[in-house]
Amino acid sequence: MAKDFKPKARLPRGLADRTGPELSATHSMLDKIRAVYALYGFDALETPMMEYTDALGKFLPDQDRPNEGVFSLKDDDEQWLSLRYDLTAPLARHVAEHYDTLPKPFRSYRAGYVFRNEKPGPGRFRQFMQFDADTVGAPGVQADAEICMMAADTLEAVGVPRGDYIIRVNNRKVLDGVMEVIGIGGDENFGRRLTVLRAIDKFDKFGLEGVALLLGAGRKDESGDFTKGAGLDERQSAVVLAMLSGESGLSADGDGAQIEMGGDVEMAAALVSNASFQEGMTELRDIAALVAAAGYQDRVKIDPSVVRGLEYYTGPVYEAELTFEIRDEKGHPVRFGSVAGGGRYDGLVARFKGEKVPATGFSIGVSRLLSALAALGKLDAEAELAPVVVLVMDKQPSRIADYMKMVSNLRANGIRAEMYMGGGGMKAQMKYADKRGAPAVIIQGSNEKEAGEVQIKDLVEGARIAASIADNAEYRAVRPAQFAVKESELVDAIRGVLERRAEPTLELDD
Repeated sequence: MAKDFKPKARLPRGLADRTGPELSATHSMLDKIRAVYALYGFDALETPMMEYTDALGKFLPDQDRPNEGVFSLKDDDEQWLSLRYDLTAPLARHVAEHYDTLPKPFRSYRAGYVFRNEKPGPGRFRQFMQFDADTVGAPGVQADAEICMMAADTLEAVGVPRGDYIIRVNNRKVLDGVMEVIGIGGDENFGRRLTVLRAIDKFDKFGLEGVALLLGAGRKDESGDFTKGAGLDERQSAVVLAMLSGESGLSADGDGAQIEMGGDVEMAAALVSNASFQEGMTELRDIAALVAAAGYQDRVKIDPSVVRGLEYYTGPVYEAELTFEIRDEKGHPVRFGSVAGGGRYDGLVARFKGEKVPATGFSIGVSRLLSALAALGKLDAEAELAPVVVLVMDKQPSRIADYMKMVSNLRANGIRAEMYMGGGGMKAQMKYADKRGAPAVIIQGSNEKEAGEVQIKDLVEGARIAASIADNAEYRAVRPAQFAVKESELVDAIRGVLERRAEPTLELDD
């Protein structure tokens, strides 16, 4: 590399820097979610950000090319490694690797970043955070019902009011029955079926018209990029679209006689006799009964239009949808939509063990949920209080030691503080404290040192008073919010400044 080369300071596409208030709000929300998961008896687990590519599974997009969909590299023994695509595949690897020593069922939660090597766009990042909870080793739908109830409690814990969300539940077996009836069941149709699932999963984003295009020949987006469709004919597509539009007549409270499929009598009759379809409907009825018994029937609803896009789901699937309206980029009112989802995946651990291991869980999109709380005005986005700054008025080593002692004393008493470490004078130090948002600075020159005092300047109060003063002469006469205290009284005086800052602000003329 040439000696005069200067790299350009630039952020890679699809990534974002995050600072102060956003991080504070994120940490606050994660703590609330974690508390609910722990209340339900789930324990924390952390898996690495990188796994062997083959451990991530065949369910990734374009699985034959290691760098399509995931970010991959080869290690020194020529094995492919990939950044994790989600938090579920690493969990499956962990359970399989430690299966004999783990309690079954194994209940865990995990929070962390996942990575997608996909085209970024507005609100679509290549790195984002998920917060998952899963039960591995529980075959009954009571585990699925519990996950749905926990999802409801979690949304309320972070500030989403009851009535502004719904947990919508369907069953992959119901959809598998539909796939078989329209002629795309079986292993030979795996790829085509996956395309159909992904098309249905875009229903909230593209609506019926967009899904119809993806079920057929394909869809071209606003940028001109073309997504190849599943190639279903009109009759096949009509059955799938009937489920999404609510015209299917499916109900978890009834029986097969209610199946209508948009008037296609032959298709309806085929579904009535389909074993997978009927098993899925029975499980939905059981879930409905369980959530009603626990008092969650107003928050957890059976909805046959719900479809999670990943092929590895094998039973109940669910989404947490926020029902309040926001404005889209064109100013039109739209529902906020999904912030979490999941389902049962009894075959994922089996990839390692060769036998089915029942598992169910769900994942919260952390950034998506933060956006929802912001829209509701429920975001705890206050940044951490900036440190008090001790100014350096004398750079002799003995005086530096004095300033460091002051800082240490403040920290020992639980007060966030720092000594100025730059090389600037008084003006530069005050500018630094202002940029940091410091609530106060501490000043001790030679005169204050001889008197055993320090000067404290309350920057927040000073700015407020200064804004009401008419001219510079008056400002100098008042010397707003600056006062002297004995060194021994420094901690109490700073505490007083911080406590006044936390009190409601009164107008000066009140």
